[in-house]
Amino acid sequence: MHEQTPWQIKMFRKGLKKNLRLKSLKRYLNDIGDDERCLLATCGDNNGAMNYFLRELGGQWSWADLENTCIAEMSELLGDPVNFAADEKLPFDDDYYDRVIAIDVHEHVDDPDDITREFRRVTRPGGQVIFTVPNGDESKLAVRIKHALRMTKEAYGHTRVGFTVAELREIMTRNQITPLNIDTYSRFFTEMLELSINFLYVKVLKKGSREEEDDHAEIAPATREQLKKVGGSYRLYSLIFPIYWVLSRLDYLLPFTEGYCVLIAGRRDTYRTGQ
Repeated sequence: MHEQTPWQIKMFRKGLKKNLRLKSLKRYLNDIGDDERCLLATCGDNNGAMNYFLRELGGQWSWADLENTCIAEMSELLGDPVNFAADEKLPFDDDYYDRVIAIDVHEHVDDPDDITREFRRVTRPGGQVIFTVPNGDESKLAVRIKHALRMTKEAYGHTRVGFTVAELREIMTRNQITPLNIDTYSRFFTEMLELSINFLYVKVLKKGSREEEDDHAEIAPATREQLKKVGGSYRLYSLIFPIYWVLSRLDYLLPFTEGYCVLIAGRRDTYRTGQ
């Protein structure tokens, strides 16, 4: 009997930016040994699909999220416990992981240095550290359009728009993580297509709903229940997704522009300093 594809995986496959992020991560997460300990940390807006695909790369994975909104459904999909990093503290031992990946965490917290030190703390000396963040350059056209449509950092649940490459490099460097590789992805056309989806969900589908009154900001359905409430609209999007995918290819016309998402892969310095 054919096993039904989980709803999280179906959603992921229709996400333009999420697939670009996975492609970028795979570029730097190569040759993971079977005995390597790997940690993926997220901060809401994660139903477990990214975890699912990263686990296929090999290694022994642990999961953590700084928000508890989706933890139950993430655990259900993965068949693994997902740790709640309450108060932005990771419940793991010092120097434990060979690889630590944090996807879009820093823009959510009040002090990005504090959480960076936590990521460094749980990484073994010489271990790999990868951070992804939205590009914080507010002069970029898509960012200005978002603000004009009132899709500000608050709508995304962020404390700041994001970080530029230079800003993220500096955060890593002053917290004893050496930046090694830089990638940016999701250029103008993809960003605008994603914005249209987020705008519809936040400003139209959620308007006046109970979720709108919650403190937690969601720009897309993050749980099975939220997806059910917008089922008709999501089915329509699924039908037109091939058109979105084709339009997103227009980004190839902008090869020399900096993307709206930043990824930096680095290495934890081998020397120890006070925590």
